[in-house]
Amino acid sequence: VQLQASGGGLVQAGGSLRLSCAASKRTFSTRNMAWFRQAPAKEREFVTGIGWKGGRTNYADSVKGRFTISRDNARNMLYLRMNSLKPEDTAVYFCAATHAPGGSLGTGADEYQYWGQGTLVTVSS
Repeated sequence: VQLQASGGGLVQAGGSLRLSCAASKRTFSTRNMAWFRQAPAKEREFVTGIGWKGGRTNYADSVKGRFTISRDNARNMLYLRMNSLKPEDTAVYFCAATHAPGGSLGTGADEYQYWGQGTLVTVSS
């Protein structure tokens, strides 16, 4: 069971990036998934989550209106579209998935049992 995040890079403030997360198993189509991020010397924080069917989403206040999470269960893929990026969005971004199918859409890191390796997003001012 693996998650592989990609798509990070260096972008100027105001720019956009799309992160992708590939899941190794089809079973992830029944799991809630999320993106977290961790900036240097800071704790990992919730960014956004999506229910297994894709109909439920939630976002941290800091990214509402700028970031969009989506998933393609047929391809075992999770995405994060990030627009209007700010220097404070600079962090390593991690995709995560729950172990149990369905359930509530949580925002705590301990609610997700599977994690990708992270991809670095750097936003320059």
